[in-house]
Amino acid sequence: MSNDNVKERVKKVISEVLKMNIDEIGDDANFIFDLGADSAQSLELIAGFEEEFDIEMDEDKALEIQSVSDAADFISTYL
Repeated sequence: MSNDNVKERVKKVISEVLKMNIDEIGDDANFIFDLGADSAQSLELIAGFEEEFDIEMDEDKALEIQSVSDAADFISTYL
């Protein structure tokens, strides 16, 4: 799966969890500072990514991810 495809699916999950228009989510958007995610939503994002990609991520490492591009790169290591 291409990184662009992973990134689009990451944005889809973010738009669902944070109730945002997918077009408002930039590739380098920071989950907290740019998109306004709180700690509970960060956990929801991880769960959403795991469900979307049918993977199980290391939660501690996943919580260190701060941006859309970082999430796509991290998730790609599981695919």
